[in-house]
Amino acid sequence: MSSRKTTTRSWSWTVSDIVVASVLAVASGVIFWGWNLSYHLIGNLFVFYPPVETLVHGMWLFPAVLGALVIRKPGAAIYCEMVAAAVSALLGSQWGLTVLSSGFMQGLGAELVFLAVVYRRFSLEFAMLAGAASGLTGGITYHWIVPMYAYAPLETIIHISCFALSGAVIAGVLPWLATRGLAASSVLGPLASRRAHREPMLLGGTPRG
Repeated sequence: MSSRKTTTRSWSWTVSDIVVASVLAVASGVIFWGWNLSYHLIGNLFVFYPPVETLVHGMWLFPAVLGALVIRKPGAAIYCEMVAAAVSALLGSQWGLTVLSSGFMQGLGAELVFLAVVYRRFSLEFAMLAGAASGLTGGITYHWIVPMYAYAPLETIIHISCFALSGAVIAGVLPWLATRGLAASSVLGPLASRRAHREPMLLGGTPRG
């Protein structure tokens, strides 16, 4: 008979989960606010072909993936993205309360990826996939749920594709690196991600430790 120990893990949020997720989300909201203030300058870099401006929109997606990678429980991606959006709205977003619907949809995209693997895979490829999915749902929101753009079909595809690409890189790679850095510094001690820096980079990573 095998003596291998099996471990049952709870998906319920602990106080530590709530505190850490809230701190990350509020800090992300402040970053959103600063990014929003500078966006009118950054957006001008793409006047030569506006549909590709979403190449930098991954900056509005990173809390979803970061929250999911750190907390590793259902709802973390949506919670962090929604709270960050709410904080940016309270601080003064030029898009007003529409950022809440965008935040929900962007968080939902990342959430669905981690749900698909039952919140047990957090390696780089899943972080990038979650970031891309967040960009995809963000693009859908831009064009059909809270319409902010009216491009021709080809430009719409390019606009959403660039959003997904930006999500994979900015909201996928960077949060994955940040999570490993936080784990290595031992600040994630009470959380399931406390050994993230020891997990494999690719090939599905390690089940939650």
